[in-house]
Order: sequence, then C-alpha cells, then structure tokens
Amino acid sequence: MKDFAIVILNWNGKNLLKKFLPFLVKYSADATIYLADNASTDDSISFVNDNYPMVKIIKNNDNFGYAKGYNESLKQVSEKYLCLINSDIEVSENWLEPIFNLFETNSEIGIIQPKILDFKDKSKFEYAGAAGGFIDSLGFPFCRGRIFDSLETDKNQYNDITPIFWASGACFFIRNQVFQDLNGFDENFFAHQEEIDLCWRAFNQNIHVYYCGKSTVYHVGGATLDVSNPKKTFLNYRNSLLMLYKNLPKEGRFGTIFKRLCYDGISGIRLMLQFKPKHCFAIIRSHFAYYGMISKYKSIDNSNNKSNYFYTKDIVKSYFIDKKKTFKEINKI
Repeated sequence: MKDFAIVILNWNGKNLLKKFLPFLVKYSADATIYLADNASTDDSISFVNDNYPMVKIIKNNDNFGYAKGYNESLKQVSEKYLCLINSDIEVSENWLEPIFNLFETNSEIGIIQPKILDFKDKSKFEYAGAAGGFIDSLGFPFCRGRIFDSLETDKNQYNDITPIFWASGACFFIRNQVFQDLNGFDENFFAHQEEIDLCWRAFNQNIHVYYCGKSTVYHVGGATLDVSNPKKTFLNYRNSLLMLYKNLPKEGRFGTIFKRLCYDGISGIRLMLQFKPKHCFAIIRSHFAYYGMISKYKSIDNSNNKSNYFYTKDIVKSYFIDKKKTFKEINKI
C-alpha cells in the first residue's frame, strides 16, 4: 500500500501524538505518514522528529484550521490515496487493507469512511461519524449508529460496505485526484462541517461516498473544540447554512434555508432554557455571519445540484417528537 498517504493535521497536539502515533506507525507499515503541523507552539515537531523519524513533516506557517490546513498541506502529498486522520484516533490492526481493496475494486468510489467507535467506551459508536453519515432535507446531519446525542452499541449491525452521504473528517479517506478535482475543503468554513460540504459537492458530481465496516478506528472526540465551547456551536450553525446555500438545488433553496433558520431559532430558545446563553448567542452570531458571507458564493452554479440529497425529511421531528432514537427507526424517503 505504498499508494497510501496518512496525513495527521496537528496543532499543539504533542500529548495526543504521544498516545496515538505509536498505533498508527505500528499498523500502517506500508503507508507514508505525514504530520501536517499548523504552526504549533509546543514541541510536537521535535517530539515526532526525535521518536518517529519515518514520519514526514509538513510545516504550515499559521494555524489555518482544518480546511485550509489540509488544503495547504496536501499540495505536498502525491500519493494516490489519502487518509486524513485526527491526532486523537487510535487505529487497529489491518485497518488499511479493506479501504485499499475497496478503492482498487470500485473506481466510482471517491471517498470512504471506516467504522468509528468511541475510544472512551469501545462498545459504543462515536459521535463524529459512527457508521457513516446522512442528512435530512434541512441539512441536519445524523449517522448510522448516532442520532443527535443517542449513540448505539456496536453489535456488528454495521459491519457492511454500503453507500453513505458523508464521511467523517475524523478519519476521511479520499482519492487524491478527487480531492483536487473538488478543489479541496472550503476554507471559509475554518473547521466543522467541511467534510459534509465536500461530500455533498462530490454527490452533485456523481462521485460515490462509501462506508467500510471491515475497518475500525477509535476516536476520542472533542480534542480540538469541546462540545461545551460556544465557538463550536457558532461554526456548526454558520457552516451548515453556508453548506445549504452552496449545495441545494436553486429551486426551493430559500424556502429550505428559511425553515432551517426557524429551526435554529427554536434550538436557540431551547439552549436559553437550559441556561446556556453563550450557545444561544453563538447561534445568533452564526446567522449574522452567514448573511455576511453568502456574497462569496453568488457566482456558484447551482443548476446541476441534485434534489435527492436527503435520507429523511425531518430528523428533528423524528427524534424529538416521534422519539426515534436509532437509525433503523428512521423512515427513508
């Protein structure tokens, strides 16, 4: 698997590298491993150089975040297949072979996600990706194995190989040529939702996204921005709106976005009632930021964007009103 490049985006992550890099090196012997460093101020680079000289270092000159950090770093990576992996991922033995075989046997597949379990409880699926992602008509993401905050136990129910809508950025496999053809991640996003946006753009160009349950990794989660951080709330809500504006079909786009804005408002009220005013104000700020940024996307051609992008109509209603907590309970449209 010399065609594989494993690229770890790092910013002040020495402690995570000390914990998880040994597994990556041990179980990825035939791949080339890169550390893409976003101008860390700790001694991450010297730690890797001293202890793992086989790891190649790419130095970015600023903390560019996830999107631009990878875009800049991958200009220096030429391998055919890319694995973009978080520094808080523990890989398992033979994790690469099933992915490699899937790419090699199906040329229409451009992006793949492995099974992602929770490092803190390895019997559970992990929030960021679980067993592959989908969205509803309003762009709310959910996963096989994870609907909002409800995580399923891994009972081998998702050991399959199947098409999905989006793959998690925590462990994201993509053909290098596909990444280039799609012009990489949207750097306006900085972080959060950029992998869903990329997968949606791939979908609109008939590039297939797959889940491979024969490969397993374990994710800590929240190592960059904890769920309690209002900045994470801001980025998720703002980027979700930008993603809708970019990728929805032109007909009916504004009606869909208006409905999503209303749902966001209800979410803000709910957060206020939970005594989380900072998160409520983060949603308000995200809306104003969205209005200020849509001019950047005025020139995008939406004419070929597909209307059959969603798995179900309203995941919010299904979960909060109909009390459907697992993927198999969700009605596919």
